[in-house]
Amino acid sequence: MLELRPVCEHCSKALPPASLEARICSYECTFCAACVSGVLHNVCPNCGGGFVPRPVRPARSWKGGNFLGTDPAGTAVKHRPVDAAAHAAFAAPIMAIAPEAR
Repeated sequence: MLELRPVCEHCSKALPPASLEARICSYECTFCAACVSGVLHNVCPNCGGGFVPRPVRPARSWKGGNFLGTDPAGTAVKHRPVDAAAHAAFAAPIMAIAPEAR
């Protein structure tokens, strides 16, 4: 189950459970949309994968108790600011490759 991490790992912008700005890679590294496009260029600094919008977990129980009340969002903050110059060098050969082909 997704952790729904509470902040962008780079800039610490709040990303509450219903945020449409949250982006995740396949390892659940979590960044805001602005950092993914402006700093990371859709290349995860931790794995090299791409990002997709994070799903929104329902706030109410529509079926079977599957909602935030039963499975709350994570509270552990992972603030790992990216070194922009180092990431640019890492991402340069990767960002031209579509995420599904990496």
